[in-house]
Amino acid sequence: MKKPHIVFCLLMIAAACAATAYYWPLLPDVVPVHWNAAGKANGYGPRASYWALGPGMMLLIMVACWMSPYLSPRRYEVDSFARTYSYVGTVVVATMGYIYALVLTEAVHGGVPIDRALPAGIAVLLILIGNPMGKVRRNFFLGIRTPWTLASEAVWYGTHRMAAKLMVASGLLMLLAIWLHASHWVALSLMLAWGPLAAGYSLLLYKRLPH
Repeated sequence: MKKPHIVFCLLMIAAACAATAYYWPLLPDVVPVHWNAAGKANGYGPRASYWALGPGMMLLIMVACWMSPYLSPRRYEVDSFARTYSYVGTVVVATMGYIYALVLTEAVHGGVPIDRALPAGIAVLLILIGNPMGKVRRNFFLGIRTPWTLASEAVWYGTHRMAAKLMVASGLLMLLAIWLHASHWVALSLMLAWGPLAAGYSLLLYKRLPH
């Protein structure tokens, strides 16, 4: 990851740590740690688990993004799109920070519409990540890694250009569905729909290649 992105991620992690420490006396001994698709809490744990759920998870994602390029095979290095790679990692860390802010606020004050706020955050994540997806080059850590995209540079490029459009469209449709108070199953379907479509498109492109 680029140094400015690492610094920004560390600042977000520090903010999550500060918020956890500030609200620690107000947290109950047992806090919600898992929610179902309808936004209802269905799993609980000790309040200390919030250190792992928030700052810990953000730090883990940042470290994974930082280490992955060093583990990449030479033919699949991320140097050619390092700025995009760093941007995507930062957006994911920021999204985890947003989710943790929802969780912490709900545990302390209550009244957070998890069933709408959480999918809205994921929709924005799809839009922000999808927008530069066409700049991602072949690698083992980021992108649509099907047998056909890994086998052909042309298929990888075409698939990711299409995936960029599909991800942005999915995010925008999710926001519309949330605004219209559609069922959470509708939002969930829209969130996942782009993946199989992109994978199927990669197969279609591969079959069209001259062999």
